[in-house]
Amino acid sequence: MTCYFRHLQQIFKKAGIEVTSENKRDIDRLIHSIAGVGYKNCPVTWKQVKSRIAEDEEGFISKLREAWNNAPRRNEKGN
Repeated sequence: MTCYFRHLQQIFKKAGIEVTSENKRDIDRLIHSIAGVGYKNCPVTWKQVKSRIAEDEEGFISKLREAWNNAPRRNEKGN
């Protein structure tokens, strides 16, 4: 899980997403969904994400931000 997160720090920052140990899995699931790849298939997901960022970084950031803002939080404290 999250094998590509270290490469996405600036993307998360631009999207206004703070990655924590509590929300990392939720973010990972969102990214897999955006990439259209089954959960936990890290290499294929990273390949798709890199391609999408190269094609339209702002579009990917916007989609990630929107998905994050609309997603239920399963792993944050209090939920």
